[in-house]
Amino acid sequence: MTKKTSVKGPAKVIKNKLRYFDVDPPVFWISAVVIAAFILTTLLVGEPMERVFAYIQGGISLNGGWFFILAVNLFLVFSLVIAFGKFGDIRLGGRNSEPEFSRTAWFAMLFSAGMGIGILFWSVGEPVLHYVSPPTGTGGTVFAAQKSMQYTFLHWGFHAWGIYALVGISLAFFTFNRRLPLTISSVFYPLLGEKIHGGLGKAINILAVVATLFGLATSLGLGVQQVSAGLSRLTGLQDNVTLQVILIAGITLVATGSVIAGLSAGVKRLSQLNIIIGAMFLLFMLAVGPTLFILGSFVQNIGAYLQNFFELSFWTETYQQSDWQMSWTVFYWAWWISWSPFVGMFIARISRGRTVREFIMGVLIVPALITFLWLSAFGGTALYLELNDLSDLATAVEENVATSLFVLLEQFPLGTVTSVTGILLVASFFVTSSDSGSLVIDSLTAGGKLDAPVPQRVFWAVTEGAVAAVLLIGGGLAALQTASIITGLPFAIILMIMAYSLVKGMREEREKLDRYETEKEMKSYQERIRSMMARRDQKKQ
Repeated sequence: MTKKTSVKGPAKVIKNKLRYFDVDPPVFWISAVVIAAFILTTLLVGEPMERVFAYIQGGISLNGGWFFILAVNLFLVFSLVIAFGKFGDIRLGGRNSEPEFSRTAWFAMLFSAGMGIGILFWSVGEPVLHYVSPPTGTGGTVFAAQKSMQYTFLHWGFHAWGIYALVGISLAFFTFNRRLPLTISSVFYPLLGEKIHGGLGKAINILAVVATLFGLATSLGLGVQQVSAGLSRLTGLQDNVTLQVILIAGITLVATGSVIAGLSAGVKRLSQLNIIIGAMFLLFMLAVGPTLFILGSFVQNIGAYLQNFFELSFWTETYQQSDWQMSWTVFYWAWWISWSPFVGMFIARISRGRTVREFIMGVLIVPALITFLWLSAFGGTALYLELNDLSDLATAVEENVATSLFVLLEQFPLGTVTSVTGILLVASFFVTSSDSGSLVIDSLTAGGKLDAPVPQRVFWAVTEGAVAAVLLIGGGLAALQTASIITGLPFAIILMIMAYSLVKGMREEREKLDRYETEKEMKSYQERIRSMMARRDQKKQ
């Protein structure tokens, strides 16, 4: 009896331990310590951290801006080459693998994870700010309005999705085709072999965790600033850091509920809800706004973007020497790169059964076109009002860019209703980003496990909210931008190595598939020969 109890007792303890705590210790603890150190330093130093953040952002952008621009262009070209080359028909998960989600659900989750909060924050503010203060030429002109949409399309278009496609296809391939853990280090197996499970592999995963967390915190911080601004306009509450921190706490609490519900029950349903509300929002603007102007500008904006694609993509502001690109393009490229482990891992996880070509084209084309239509509807409408002197939207945007969406909505019928809807949509995207980000970070810190214990996911959801709150306290928008740039620079180098490793892995996979096809053809040929000989023997008899 005693023996039985002594055996059963420890087993029960171990089971409970795994239930609440199941991590890769070096990755989890080092990541947690680094993040905690950042939070404490920012809180203890206080207001001077704002100057520190500005100094770091300026230094990296000034000296590394050219590298960000070159790297992001290479990532996009690489993704297209992979899609249309000999690796395009490789199926993620093997020849017989089938997609887990329908295309509609897949696209909904792609868009929600990839843009979400950011596009709601910047879709009105960015075009207006470029219109008022363009990097070249005179602001407030028709030409400035046209160029402002080209710059906005550049920042939210194919380059961003090219980064996500590279990370996503790399993770999906090595996880589903090579049966490796769903971690960033697994992508480097062709180069490192079993060392991906050692110190170097863990260092890569730690960097991915920190980059992902700061990328997420940037988006969450922007979202909360927008919700706070909207509530302030609707209710008269004072829009300040205190309100923003309270909102972060409340929305993070809601996000933990979605985290507990899991991928299919939580993230999937929220993503689909976001798309439905977003579609209604878009249709409303198309109906009450300058419809012909929106549709015409959508077509013209795409044409101008494509016509000037290479000039815009490789422009480094070398001969102008202003700080415009540092504040915009370099920030965006760093933001997307730091956000890419999260988005890449998330879309990899939901993309089993797709071919490489289907994956990359789906990730590149559909979300980008939806983004372009959204930008043309909301940003284009704002520019229409400015060009025709129908509002003083530009002044409001320059005073507080977080209010831009709500100031625009106030110019049309049902302004209060649509503003409330906008706040709810931003909050819903916040929850989606937070819980899907928690799933991704938890997988990274748990050694690639897809179903780690719920308390761990809750821990990371709370941590994301805490970092976003601390960044807002320590410097607002400048701190959010700096966090992305700091982590984006080293991770851009990781992505370049990742592309090389992916090619090596896919080349081996292609060779295996070619051998399989050859053997299959040989067997088919031999069977036909045997069948012909059997029929011939029957005729002889």
